[in-house]
Amino acid sequence: MLQVLTHNILPVFAMLALGFALGRMNWATQDEARAVNRIAFLVLQPPLIYMLLTSLDMASIRFDAIALYFAAEVILFLVAFALARFGFRCDSGEAFLLAMCVVFVNSLLYVGPISVLIYGAAGALPITVIVALDASVWFAFFIIGMELITGQEGAKAALPRIVKNPVLITIVLALAINLAAIPTPVPLQNAFQFAGAAAAPMVLFALGVVLSSHSFSATAPVVGISALKLLGLPLVVWSAFQVFSPENPWSGLFTMNASGPAGAMAFSLAMLYGVRTDRIAPVIICTSVLSLFSLAYLA
Repeated sequence: MLQVLTHNILPVFAMLALGFALGRMNWATQDEARAVNRIAFLVLQPPLIYMLLTSLDMASIRFDAIALYFAAEVILFLVAFALARFGFRCDSGEAFLLAMCVVFVNSLLYVGPISVLIYGAAGALPITVIVALDASVWFAFFIIGMELITGQEGAKAALPRIVKNPVLITIVLALAINLAAIPTPVPLQNAFQFAGAAAAPMVLFALGVVLSSHSFSATAPVVGISALKLLGLPLVVWSAFQVFSPENPWSGLFTMNASGPAGAMAFSLAMLYGVRTDRIAPVIICTSVLSLFSLAYLA
């Protein structure tokens, strides 16, 4: 456990910690971090996703495992939303994004690199599949949900912004190329791998800088949502596999992924749609720090 923590997890977490430290020392500004995050998200993340999805061996995917994990996410989302909306009296937009913190794990840019370091690219296939599930299904769900909750234009007006999103376009394109068995030219593969390798450290660094401007307050919503993320989701995922598919070889990595930190997308959407961030940001900070130990234990 200690070696996994020091050799595989802390090196990835170090980029977030570095951004947080430099932000606190005013060596990196919020505007600089947002610019870095925008480039990493819109320019460098699509090549990373493309290479992950085009390299997927569809025949080796355990769809029974995906179904169990997705069901666990749905259950925890409903529980978290109800708790935030009716228990903590958050408004609909904030409750929606706090529930997102529980189910939308930082798989692509945090758990994914850690799992590759530990198990290799082939062994990390279950995490890659979760990335595809979260990005293609949950990402669209949360974007559309925020459009409907905070806007007055309705789903028809939100649709053009959804279909133009470069991440969603990349997912659809990559899956289509994979299913059609169309090979990607080697020069493009090399270019995409080179660009994609920069996405995770840049996003984590930018996230650390942005979070450095937020103070941590252990309020009931922060503690409750963080507990659902770090304990509730892994427990429900683990229980689902124990009951319905105890011999499933993907159960371990799926449970490990579920114990990862809340994804930064909830914070990004809060800023984009004008939702308060004083409870969302501490949840991301708390889960990012505490997940170091849960990931090391489950890896």
